[in-house]
Amino acid sequence: MDGAQTAAKVKTAVEDRIGIITLSDPGTLNAAGLDLMEELQSAFEDFAYGDKVRAIVITGEGRGFCSGANLSGGRAGSQPNPNGPNESLLRTYNPFVSMVRKSPKPLVSAVNGVAAGVGVSLALMGDLIVAAESAYFLLAFRRIGLVPDGGATWMLPRHLGKARAMELMLLGEKLPAKTALDWGMINKCVPDAELMDAAMTYARALADGPASLGLTRNLVWEALDAPWHLQLEAEAYAQGQAGRTDDAREGIMAFVQKRPAEFKGR
Repeated sequence: MDGAQTAAKVKTAVEDRIGIITLSDPGTLNAAGLDLMEELQSAFEDFAYGDKVRAIVITGEGRGFCSGANLSGGRAGSQPNPNGPNESLLRTYNPFVSMVRKSPKPLVSAVNGVAAGVGVSLALMGDLIVAAESAYFLLAFRRIGLVPDGGATWMLPRHLGKARAMELMLLGEKLPAKTALDWGMINKCVPDAELMDAAMTYARALADGPASLGLTRNLVWEALDAPWHLQLEAEAYAQGQAGRTDDAREGIMAFVQKRPAEFKGR
């Protein structure tokens, strides 16, 4: 690997222009407490807005991807305003998933085990999602008297449609990775031992691609909400931005010269 940095609950590494973020609190199945989320935001910002990498992979260490929020940390407890919103969502979790949605770098999720609660939301933030055969997704908020969060109620109906989204969230049953693949929620389900190889294959294809891939992934995220006329306008502006990149000039020249393009990500 080109370089590595270890934090208390999040590990990062760089390989082949790919930033690898590993949630690293296996004793809790990588529960997304406020401390882990703070480190995760710092790691993601460094990769997404720095020059180190051209694609990002997020995965978990041990038997879980992310078991959800660390309830022992008090997220579900009393709020400063008894009639107001959950403050930790407003201050920590929501800003993070919103930042990921607008990332200029494409993201691959490698789901290595249980993804539960807000862990489902973190997994679904991937532009491409690979899951191990033993992995599963679980939105069991009904068991603790809470509601899905981290963007789950926005993403799941768009991934699956209303009926299946309601089933997952209202009944709180496990969704095995193979079923998630059949339902179109993820891109690939592979044997456990092949998970990171499959995720890195996706990530290398993204890292080898042009800078316009970041624009493309943002257009798709925006399209989930945008009306037709605004999406056409967004495409026009993004195409103008892409057309001014070195990668576009290289791609067009390579096409004319009938050779593979050599993109630099700029």
